[in-house]
Amino acid sequence: MVSERLENVTQTISRLLEGYDIRLRPNFGGEPLFVGMDLTIASFDAISEVNMDYTITLYLNQYWKDERLAFSSDDEVLTLSGDFAEKIWVPDTFFANDKNSFLHDVTERNTLLRLNGDGSITYGMRFTTTLACMMDLHYYPLDSQNCTVEIESYGYTVKDVVMYWKTTPKSTPVRGVEEAELPQFTIIGWETNDRKERLATGIYQRLSLSFKLQRNIGYFIFQTYLPSILIVMLSWVSFWINHEATSARVALGITTVLTMTTISTGVRSSLPRISYVKAIDIYLVMCFVFVFAALLEYAAVNYTYWGARAKKKPRKPKENEKPEHVTKACQERNHEDIIELQDVRMSPIASIRNRHNTKPYTCDIDPSKFPPSFRISRTSGYTYNYRTTPGVRHRGNKGNNFHRPKVFHVLKKGALVIKSSMPKITDVNVIDKYSRVIFPVTFMIFNIGYWSFYFFE
Repeated sequence: MVSERLENVTQTISRLLEGYDIRLRPNFGGEPLFVGMDLTIASFDAISEVNMDYTITLYLNQYWKDERLAFSSDDEVLTLSGDFAEKIWVPDTFFANDKNSFLHDVTERNTLLRLNGDGSITYGMRFTTTLACMMDLHYYPLDSQNCTVEIESYGYTVKDVVMYWKTTPKSTPVRGVEEAELPQFTIIGWETNDRKERLATGIYQRLSLSFKLQRNIGYFIFQTYLPSILIVMLSWVSFWINHEATSARVALGITTVLTMTTISTGVRSSLPRISYVKAIDIYLVMCFVFVFAALLEYAAVNYTYWGARAKKKPRKPKENEKPEHVTKACQERNHEDIIELQDVRMSPIASIRNRHNTKPYTCDIDPSKFPPSFRISRTSGYTYNYRTTPGVRHRGNKGNNFHRPKVFHVLKKGALVIKSSMPKITDVNVIDKYSRVIFPVTFMIFNIGYWSFYFFE
């Protein structure tokens, strides 16, 4: 009996393939062929934000009817090897957002083919595919993503092949989603839809399966957020250190700044180089601002302390040091191109000579500044006693080169106004006392606003 059945099946298959043209679809030239689809999720293998894709292992089953392969009116079913699919027509199904795929072949190719007596065919396979998933990372890592599986016929338009999701009263077109687990995401929902896609070569039927993925934040809490919070709090320790302990406070401030820089670099290395700002960027930048502000706070304390001490020590003029107005007058005098040929000390008026010689401050005259006829003979052997009160007429520029531009004058005046409006600090410890309150309160307000916005948005 068994041998007879095997002989009958072999003859049946051979008879079905006689004159079978694999190049023509079922019902060629007539109504379009309807191809049903269902999926079973085996596993989610990986999701990459850098490459904007995810890897998934699927069981894909396709259903259609080929009347050329009908062999019985009974509900008889023949389960054949996957090699039989190479001898009959099969749909040219492909994944529109596929990057890389492979069919599993251990220990044999993971394909199946079942042929019903009325010509209905079930064609299944198991494969792993990497699919593109364009992610919006504005809220990263407090984000949720939609990743899709796009199924379409490559060469047959809707006039030849129409694909649809196969549903039954006992099953849905997609199975295994509830059992799938991901390390960084939770699947909170899925949906299927179909639409017509208009391309350059025609209109095609496209089936789409969309997964709603919610990112788990636990990893980022312990790897990024909590260390950043602790580093910011560590920078506040400098407010309780004596302001004269410069090495301790500077070392602490620089260490916290460098640590925040390292954390930021590590986070960015696992993300694509996108131009827009992400949620984690805002948090890390603000933490960096807080630790940097703590370092600048000590700079303000140090400047205030040592600046006040420097003002208390009056400057003692050195011996034989000329007053500032005399020095400027000498510089101005040395820059004159021409002096009056009539020397003041040779004036016949005795009062001018005596009045000029009363000042003890003298300016050395450079003989090269005089005309040849007036050098050496009239300048050597004596020094010129410069008169600090205006009484000598000069030619040429009268010190215009020493006038500062008006812009610097305005800026200096504005700085003096701002400085006068600021309260005078007599004790530098007051700055540390205020910082001990202002920094923690401000950081707490920032955290409340940050988490409230991204959790309830």
